[in-house]
Amino acid sequence: MEIRSSTSLPARRSDIELTTADGVTLVGELALPQDTEPLATAICLHPLPTEGGSMDSHVLRKAAARLPALAGIAVLRFNTRGTTSGRGTSGGTFDAGGAERFDVAAAIEFAEFEGLPRRWLVGWSFGTDLALTHGLDPSIEGAVLLSPPLRWSLRPALEAWTESGKPVRALIPEHDDFLRPEAAVEAFAPLRQCEVVPVEGAKHLWVGEAQVRRALDEIAQTLVPGSAPLAREWPPG
Repeated sequence: MEIRSSTSLPARRSDIELTTADGVTLVGELALPQDTEPLATAICLHPLPTEGGSMDSHVLRKAAARLPALAGIAVLRFNTRGTTSGRGTSGGTFDAGGAERFDVAAAIEFAEFEGLPRRWLVGWSFGTDLALTHGLDPSIEGAVLLSPPLRWSLRPALEAWTESGKPVRALIPEHDDFLRPEAAVEAFAPLRQCEVVPVEGAKHLWVGEAQVRRALDEIAQTLVPGSAPLAREWPPG
């Protein structure tokens, strides 16, 4: 069977709730490999909710649908405060990246409590700002950034990641609306170990199956080296 845009591969999926330090309940989902223990964990941080972003934003939804089966990666998705998706609506109200620090912390703490291994942040757009600004936790191994606009990520946050030594990969679409590859190299200069990866032909929203596959391949290879390119058929043949 060819893996298509709507394909959802076998996994152990469970609805979850996260409780933040300021008392907000967030809704989410945890997807685990069906028959084995996960090799690594992707904690997904979604695009801007005021522009329609949620845990169901298509790259993150497809990560949960494919990565547990194809790469042995646990995928934790959740709606930040005030965000709605098919899973439901998280409590609280959108705070432009401020109070969302509690949301990021709650997700990291949940993953740690559940014993999920090798925890990475996977942010997309607004989610990359959350990762860089609020995600530098001792239990996090590194971050993968899709279409980072660097809207709220100030220089001190980038320098803190540099001091941590934790790896960061930034996937920069050739035709991004906010930050394109040449400008990204300069913008990420304070984060010295950041690997800026230009993605030819891609746009900010990663529309089209070819671009989704490229994004998922990059995520999988970063979290589980040797797992990409991901199989295009199921079962892998």
